[in-house]
Amino acid sequence: MIKFNVPNRSSLDGKYLGQLLNDHEAKFSGDGPYSKKCSQLIETMLGGGKALLTTSCTDALEMAAILCDIKEGDEVIMPSFTFVSTANAFVLRGAKLVFIDIRPDTLNIDETLIEAAITPKTKAIVVVHYAGVACEMDEILAVANRLNVPVIEDAAQAYWSFYRGRPLGSFGKFATFSFHETKNIHCGEGGALIVNDPQSIRRAEIIREKGTNRSEFVRGEVDKYTWLDIGSSFLPSELNSAYLLGQLEQAKDTTDRRLKIWENYFSALEPLEKKGFIKLPKVPSHCKHNGHIFALTLQTECARDDLKSHLRESGIESASHYVPLHSSPAGQSFGRFFGKDTYTTDLSLRLLRLPLHSHIEAGSPENIVKSIFAFFGVK
Repeated sequence: MIKFNVPNRSSLDGKYLGQLLNDHEAKFSGDGPYSKKCSQLIETMLGGGKALLTTSCTDALEMAAILCDIKEGDEVIMPSFTFVSTANAFVLRGAKLVFIDIRPDTLNIDETLIEAAITPKTKAIVVVHYAGVACEMDEILAVANRLNVPVIEDAAQAYWSFYRGRPLGSFGKFATFSFHETKNIHCGEGGALIVNDPQSIRRAEIIREKGTNRSEFVRGEVDKYTWLDIGSSFLPSELNSAYLLGQLEQAKDTTDRRLKIWENYFSALEPLEKKGFIKLPKVPSHCKHNGHIFALTLQTECARDDLKSHLRESGIESASHYVPLHSSPAGQSFGRFFGKDTYTTDLSLRLLRLPLHSHIEAGSPENIVKSIFAFFGVK
């Protein structure tokens, strides 16, 4: 069986874990030396901002919602084609969700629809960089800045991706990364909140430390710490951070390996696109992605399901993706779709993701491509 996903392994995974476990004076709770080294690497990659490791991207999004002071009755704009955590973080604060249609090429939020959806109740715009391909940040930020609405980047899939030469995660007031095992870089379960607004850094640290100024106490800035704000225990352990450190140090190599597989898929499957059987993923020339997802779009839902079954019978795992949030019971209760659903539902029904991971065996992509050609009766 060719697995759809295999968690990434780097040659440094055991190195830092071993150092931590062999240090009999080491502490295992969060924000130790390994956490700090991870944060520094992320900040260096981004060229600025404050990186705070979290136990998940979900937690990072929840922190961003608190930092934006989302309250009951506020509105938050986001795509419906995303993971439930993107929505839950704001629903937990009492927000009403305003779902926007996606673009047919990148499957990202349609930037041309955002301004019309903004009302006096709009308190945030959440953009999701699907498959590590950037949303159109110039246009989005122009609207957001003109109307004074903060932008939050859900960059869960986008570590080591770029927009016009600038890393994703560096554009919004806040940004979030996922280090879940399904992501290119991971520590099993983990994430990070990126704070690009210097005035929000202190509060972010307090929220992350259960609402206390413990971070200031640890740095020796106060002689005791106390409860100052709402918050929770959002810190990952040093065990997670020690594993993550090796992954982060080899992030570029991991990305390069995935991109090579992605590019091989693309070139091998182009003949099927030219014949009209499928559509291949589109990456704008000003975007540099990280090879997180390779997805085909079939002509119909039935064709997608039949190809998925065909691949499974050939020993190949594949997967569809999000069920649009606005079509779910919770989505209908907590949000509304703005405008016409032209692409969100339609494309979600026709999309199929192929296996893509750093440890895919030599020859596997070729066998997958052969199986897809055989499904369409093309040699």
